Amino acid sequence: MMARQAAWVALLGLTAVVTGCKVGPDFKRPDPPAAERYTSRKLPVESSSLDQQITLGAALDREWWHLFQSDEIDGVVERALQGNRSLRAANATLAQANELANAQAGSLYPQLNMTAGLGRQKYGAQFFGTFQKLPPFTYYALGPTVSYALDYTGGAARSVEQEFAQAEYQKQRLNAAYLMVSGNAVMQCLRIALLQGEIATAEAILDEDRQNRKLVQVAFEAGSVSRTDVVSAESQLASDATLLPPLRQQLSEARHALAVIMGQLPGNEAPAGFDLSRVTLPHNLPVSLPSELVHNRPDILASEAQLHAATAAVGVATANLYPHIVVSGSLTLQSTILRRLFEGQNNAYNGIGSLTAPLFDGGTLRAEKRAAVDALQASTAKYEQTVLAAFGQVADALDALDHDAEQLDAQAHSQSAARENVDLTRRSYNEGNVGVLQVLDAERLYQNARLGYVRAQAQRYMDTVQLFLALGGAAT
Repeated sequence: MMARQAAWVALLGLTAVVTGCKVGPDFKRPDPPAAERYTSRKLPVESSSLDQQITLGAALDREWWHLFQSDEIDGVVERALQGNRSLRAANATLAQANELANAQAGSLYPQLNMTAGLGRQKYGAQFFGTFQKLPPFTYYALGPTVSYALDYTGGAARSVEQEFAQAEYQKQRLNAAYLMVSGNAVMQCLRIALLQGEIATAEAILDEDRQNRKLVQVAFEAGSVSRTDVVSAESQLASDATLLPPLRQQLSEARHALAVIMGQLPGNEAPAGFDLSRVTLPHNLPVSLPSELVHNRPDILASEAQLHAATAAVGVATANLYPHIVVSGSLTLQSTILRRLFEGQNNAYNGIGSLTAPLFDGGTLRAEKRAAVDALQASTAKYEQTVLAAFGQVADALDALDHDAEQLDAQAHSQSAARENVDLTRRSYNEGNVGVLQVLDAERLYQNARLGYVRAQAQRYMDTVQLFLALGGAAT
């Protein structure tokens, strides 16, 4: 009896020792790039001389769109986050991945089941080595069974690790969807505001064209200008009228796209119009340190999770090269008479240990391990490429903000100069010093300058959004 207990204790001790080992590489989170800045030179936007400046090392809030201080945009984003179907799908996919990981984790524990049996049996005459003829009989059995796979290589633990890494990947996919939906909602709001501004500018241009046509017509009737001047004024009005249809079409498309982002049919009630004058351009732009970018961007974190899963897969493939050991046992009640099934003398038990070792498989298992190592190398390269692309996007966004400020100043100067040129040319035309063609040319320059200023103003807002998206929102 004592010897049997000692054997069980030794077996349990051996199990505890061998199950503490894991084959394959342990996952180590990649170190962030050794970079102190995103661009090779210091940008004007990094100083306090502009109306927009970055604050390097500051944390960006998860609800970054509040920085624009627009109730209309806040309402649209909130409705989009509640109604967007892609976001709902990402939530459900994450829940599925978590449950699959939990299911895989159950394999690390002993499996306990209850079995019950009912059968009819007849043995042959020589089954017991005699010529006895046993009559057929009915038997009943009931009892628990337990089995446990000794994970002495850590292969099962690596499988669980791999599943939880896949769940982390889906979590970051959800964060990416959250960022995409909020970013697209804000961008469409700004695009609608831009198009409405362009349409208002184009309509003002047409009003001026009509006034010019009227003035030229009056002058023609008075005999002070030729028919050519009238035709030129009419031609300018007809040419500028072509600006409106494509702008109105783009505005309709932007509104339809915003409705889809919000999870609504385009034919439903559309959000109210947006006005850039009611949207505040953020002054202080929180920009995370380069070393922190890899911890904020969902695409980088998703790639890191895939790298983790690929690392665990190498451990799984390595564990498959070793023998598999399963210990199982059962304790049952057996009887040929149902009413006597629960009597003490009907107890029966067994204990079984099985070992399955690969001897020859045509090289399959080793090829699978090599494939897992190759997949790990591919995941490493993909992760590094994702990081490089992310840094490039942030650098592009920072440079764009600098150039946007320069472009807005240039467009403002161009608009002012063109306005002054129009006034002088009209005065000269009224005095008979220039023809109507010079007036129309001056007005055309002024119209282009006005539209350019509206676009440059909106571009600053959009590039600010692009910067926040490139930074990945905030860590979650």
